[in-house]
Amino acid sequence: MFFVSLTYRVPLEEVEPHMAGHMEWLKKYYDAGVFMASGRKVPRTGGVIFARGERAVLEACLAEDPFAIHKLADCEIVEFSVSTAIPGMEALKS
Repeated sequence: MFFVSLTYRVPLEEVEPHMAGHMEWLKKYYDAGVFMASGRKVPRTGGVIFARGERAVLEACLAEDPFAIHKLADCEIVEFSVSTAIPGMEALKS
């Protein structure tokens, strides 16, 4: 399992024009089963993604993000192993 932290490198006004493409990119990898959850940071300085699979596959997916292509955000990948989850979230352990 992976926790991906995106941090904007540019003002939000420069990010907004690429948001629709970013959302389409997210949907592509939700549909592929790579992404499990995502959302904006509060305050809005970037976003987070929970992902699964192989690191090399995830890195290839992240390289396709419009935010990466246009150098709008930095990306940090943290790999972790889920050992405990609340009822209903057992899929995180796989």
